[in-house]
Amino acid sequence: MVARAFTVAFEGVEARLVEVQCAVTPGVPNFALVGLPDKAVSEARERVRAAIAALSIALPSKRITVNLSPADLPKEGSHFDLPIALALLAALDILPKEEVEHTLALGELSLDGRLIPVTGALPAAMAAAEEDKTLLCPKGCGAEAAWVGAAEVLAAASLNDVVRHYTGQSALSPAEAGEVTPLPSGRDLREVKGQERAKRALEIAAAGRHHLMMVGSPGSGKSMLAARLPGILPPLAAQEALETSMIHSLAGLLNEGGISRARPFREPHHTASMAAIVGGGKGAKPGEISLAHNGVLFMDEFPEFSRAVLETLRQPIETGEVVVARANAHIRYPCRFLLVAAANPCKCGYLTDPARACARVPLCGDDYLGRISGPLMDRFDLRVEVPPVAFTDLDLPASGDSSAIVAARVEAARARQNARFADHPRVRVNADMEGRLLDEVAAPDAEGRALLNRVAERFGLSARGYHRVMRVARTIADLDGTAEVRLPHIAEAVSFRLIAGAKAHG
Repeated sequence: MVARAFTVAFEGVEARLVEVQCAVTPGVPNFALVGLPDKAVSEARERVRAAIAALSIALPSKRITVNLSPADLPKEGSHFDLPIALALLAALDILPKEEVEHTLALGELSLDGRLIPVTGALPAAMAAAEEDKTLLCPKGCGAEAAWVGAAEVLAAASLNDVVRHYTGQSALSPAEAGEVTPLPSGRDLREVKGQERAKRALEIAAAGRHHLMMVGSPGSGKSMLAARLPGILPPLAAQEALETSMIHSLAGLLNEGGISRARPFREPHHTASMAAIVGGGKGAKPGEISLAHNGVLFMDEFPEFSRAVLETLRQPIETGEVVVARANAHIRYPCRFLLVAAANPCKCGYLTDPARACARVPLCGDDYLGRISGPLMDRFDLRVEVPPVAFTDLDLPASGDSSAIVAARVEAARARQNARFADHPRVRVNADMEGRLLDEVAAPDAEGRALLNRVAERFGLSARGYHRVMRVARTIADLDGTAEVRLPHIAEAVSFRLIAGAKAHG
């Protein structure tokens, strides 16, 4: 008689159903585990054996065979411990087979039978909902998994609790969804002295999810500005929070408190490898661009990243997803992020200061920013110079709007975009517009069109650059609350297109 339990194997953010089959048959005592398991799954035999022994249950002197089906799908991770234990206990008639088969389980077992939290509970809950099964997971994963809401989630602290539940001794209570309330960062735009133009660029970038490049000398405030960007972004919508949290769940970044509505803010160091940025490594894990999905990816010292890493960003920026190719699988991750890049104008950083610049001015500036290829620079909708602030200005009172006021304007602009794109599920913000939709929504008036055409001819804008100016102008009009894109909106969008980076890339 074969007993069955169910779990999942992860391929990117997708959770593929795995059937755990267990047969206890006469023969030489043995515990065999087959079905293409990795090292962690193979070691589950010893953890399961010890955890069952901790319940004072002796395994019979028979041949135990556990098969993970489909057999050609690679099985990775310690979350197979609990479903293997369930299938084995059902095969021994300790647990009812029917109830076990209606359960999708994941969890790591300690030697004393405690259940240890694992990654991927949120995608597993989605799979359980699709298969109309109950999800059984460790207690530390319950708040995360229950957030899906479409499947019943049972969270147990130990294997003993699981046995008592299925044998009717003490039923497990359904887990309750948890949500983390982020602490206020205390970072306000008013704390940044001067830099009103850069603040305006941040507001436009946040409103339409436009990629932003900041160029300025060391200490001019580029990192300060980027760190205050999360404070003006609207919270994640329910669907966005689910998408983002599924990726963070696979990466093990969700804690016992549940998920957060705060948009992710990732800031990798410029020495990060391609696998760390794009994704890959053991298990083809998501990289920084996917961990920043629906949030911000801040890349300081942008030209210092390796050329291969920078060029790999080009396709994900356009498509909103990345494919991590491996010999036996192609893993697809979403990565719709707001890219904020910061760079010095040259290697020494003082290109515009004659008293401190090196002897290679202006060639050093061309060489340094020249590390950013033209096609990649063309993907930045907004480019702004961040000039140094005089020390005498640091004692001046705070100026400009606070983050709360700017956030209100950004949220109002996002609300207009949500209403506009209600019938276009693949388009959420102005940066996603293309084709006929772009021409219908972002077409400027006659004066604006004439200015845009003159600029395109004078500065040789690419077709991509032309359309990106239209998108930015649409966002500026949304911030103004106007339905039509007019000449001032085009003029401001063009001004952000032609300043920083234009020196190095036409």
